[in-house]
Amino acid sequence: MYHCYSPRRFLRLLLLDSIIFSICAACFLIGRTLLAVSLPDDPVTLYAIMYHSVGGNTPSQYTVTPEQLESDLRWLSLHGYTSVSAQQLCLYTQNKGDLPEKPVLITLDDGFYNNLSILLPLLEKYDMRAVVSVVGSYSQYNAAADPHNDLYSYLTWEDISELAKSGRVEIGNHTWDMHTLSARRGCLPMEGESAEEFCAALREDIYALQYALHDNTGIMPFVFAYPFGSVSRQSIPVLRECGFLMTLTCRELPNTITRDTNCLYSIGRYNRSGLMSTEEFMSKIEGSK
Repeated sequence: MYHCYSPRRFLRLLLLDSIIFSICAACFLIGRTLLAVSLPDDPVTLYAIMYHSVGGNTPSQYTVTPEQLESDLRWLSLHGYTSVSAQQLCLYTQNKGDLPEKPVLITLDDGFYNNLSILLPLLEKYDMRAVVSVVGSYSQYNAAADPHNDLYSYLTWEDISELAKSGRVEIGNHTWDMHTLSARRGCLPMEGESAEEFCAALREDIYALQYALHDNTGIMPFVFAYPFGSVSRQSIPVLRECGFLMTLTCRELPNTITRDTNCLYSIGRYNRSGLMSTEEFMSKIEGSK
């Protein structure tokens, strides 16, 4: 027997189908949103390289020649690495922005003048960035007494300003006067020193450089580099209190960067010895993953 066509019944079915489709679409969108929130981005592997002086023709454990530095930057560029700034890393951990597939952090410790005269032109040539961590007493006294020699001079306050204004270099705090191996090894507590005494001494030293940089250059660093990589448990709360968002060590290991800001404390770095070729050094880094 044939059924008669009913417009009213057709409209009811159409309305029911529309409601079911809307519910399914809403569930899909909600599920996709929840999935995006619950599943964090994949961790990013970051290699950090630690240079010191760049100058002369005689490489050493803590000195590379200009030719070696350029060879390193060329190798990184040809092998798909992108240098990132400390600010990029901080923003990433705060869920702002993304990182390149193969990021590398280029750092230089102690604040040698050749970081301006030799490093900066090479950063511009290869479109890279770096963090230069300075020692306050070196800039205040040593640099002023014997400025602008590529082999041994340190950055003056004016030099530091020029580096920062380039847009390619961020300035880090390497202590005012704790870069020493005398009674205190870097930022380690001295024998017999209480936790309160140590924290007070560290706080005073760090703020001395923060204020000096601010007064002389307008810069207030958010990166701290431990002298000699001497990390102490007691230093971490002080560094956080002083506003540092990233700390650099001398531990030679790769870093795992996530959307958690805590991952930027105790960044491992590979010391770039001038006694190795570019290929040997880069193989050492990539082989450690």
